[in-house]
Amino acid sequence: MSARDELWDVAIDQYGYVTTTNAARLGIAPVELSKLTARGALDHISQALYRFPSWPVSANDHLMEAVLWTRDSTAVLSHDTALDVLDLCDINPTTLHLTVSDRKYPIRRRDVPPDLVIHYEQLDPTQRGWWEQIPTVTAVTVIEQGIRTDVRPDLLHQAINTAHHRSMIDTATAEHLRGVLTRKYRHES
Repeated sequence: MSARDELWDVAIDQYGYVTTTNAARLGIAPVELSKLTARGALDHISQALYRFPSWPVSANDHLMEAVLWTRDSTAVLSHDTALDVLDLCDINPTTLHLTVSDRKYPIRRRDVPPDLVIHYEQLDPTQRGWWEQIPTVTAVTVIEQGIRTDVRPDLLHQAINTAHHRSMIDTATAEHLRGVLTRKYRHES
């Protein structure tokens, strides 16, 4: 199988994107990515990130691109972004929020695009999930993040109710989250 075909198999699950890390795991040297780019088989998007130009463009491309841009295998959509994509409440974030836990590749603040916010948090595997093939935090995790980061209480109540209604969280978890939210705002008043 050619390097292009091996990378294509990876790109299928990543909205047409591949990384130098993906290539290394396949035993493909970085020079092969450069050759594929020179031949027009790949577009160089940013450092260590490439995309097959023949892959159809979708409305979610920017989300997968952001996750892969971090070069962190633990990166997930989180906070306001996860509340939005999971459609838990009527939030309309102006920035894209990602959580990473691997500080092996620390992201320099000056390198972060202005519309991207990086959070560092060690997430348990049970706190991670998927939305449209893109790694994201689970409903309970994003609601907990929202409580910690002062998302408006009415939006968080809506998120709890929506998650419970959709069976993303059980009744006991919904009641626990409502209690945490109530105590937080009672304490702050």
